[in-house]
Amino acid sequence: MSGTDKTATTRRDLLQAAGVAGAATALLGGLGINPALAAAARSEKPLKAAFSNAGLQATWCAQGKQAAEWWGKLFNVEVTWFDGQLDAVKQRAAIDNMASQKWDFVAIQAFGIGTLTQPVQKMIDAGIPVIDMDTLIAPLDQIKVHSFLAPDNEFMGASVTQALCNAIGGKGKIIMTQGALGHTGAQGRAKGFNTVVKQFPNIEVLDTQPADWDVSKTARLWETYLTKHPQIDAAFFHNDDMALAAYNIMKARNRTNILIGGVDAMPPAIQAVSEGRMFATVRNPSCRIHGGAIVAGVAAVTAGEKSGQGIPKHVITDGPVVTKANAAGMQWMQDHFLI
Repeated sequence: MSGTDKTATTRRDLLQAAGVAGAATALLGGLGINPALAAAARSEKPLKAAFSNAGLQATWCAQGKQAAEWWGKLFNVEVTWFDGQLDAVKQRAAIDNMASQKWDFVAIQAFGIGTLTQPVQKMIDAGIPVIDMDTLIAPLDQIKVHSFLAPDNEFMGASVTQALCNAIGGKGKIIMTQGALGHTGAQGRAKGFNTVVKQFPNIEVLDTQPADWDVSKTARLWETYLTKHPQIDAAFFHNDDMALAAYNIMKARNRTNILIGGVDAMPPAIQAVSEGRMFATVRNPSCRIHGGAIVAGVAAVTAGEKSGQGIPKHVITDGPVVTKANAAGMQWMQDHFLI
């Protein structure tokens, strides 16, 4: 390659890097974040980050991976993924592998609380900032994660349950299908559900079994429910994947009069709400959580942001209840990895 070609290539590379940095600055500035801080946060040298969430079979987790990689490109971060495979034992093996390597920062959504404490502590002891996403790795007073980015799961469970109870006129029969019982997010959603239904003495809770985020298990449970219960007025699911899996069973049994509420507001659920197959869902902001973990990690490395000082120990990342009225806007926000 000639000297002129090398110069042209270098100039193109510089312009491309500047363009990406400019996009990040403009985007964050539009979100109310100081553009100067946004520009300063982008690393001059590529950073290495390790991510893991509960399992890429779940659409929420798959979207989170896309968001982390997209935000990583904006901030010059190379993201390496360790899939949890919706299995606590398999995720533990993946995190043990992660902990044996060197990273600038890591971000983890645990499949279950207390399952990853030892390898995560090993990384913290090595000076690696660890961002906890969506569900507690361990209680915050027991492990010094850099920050915990999560929605208010009790609010999410309560808000959708309230919408369902109001829609059936405060009386009837309802079922809750839970996620994994060791997942602190699922625990919060169940608490929100129980808090609301206790206010409606004329609503009977028929069942609350967990399906562990597994659509096949959900389908089997709902085959049983529809056989056993001639009347079911509403159903609350701890995520949209399970809600839509159950809807398919309801449709096959001609029981589509059951009002369905979910959590996550993923694109298939937004479409289902728009079409009336689901009554409501609530946004668990996968993009905001995974993208926020990139921003938090980069700020920790490039700007020396400290846990509990520059960034709070716990960052609430709530999203709204999604109905037909706001479904289109919510989809646009997701398409651009903003919520």
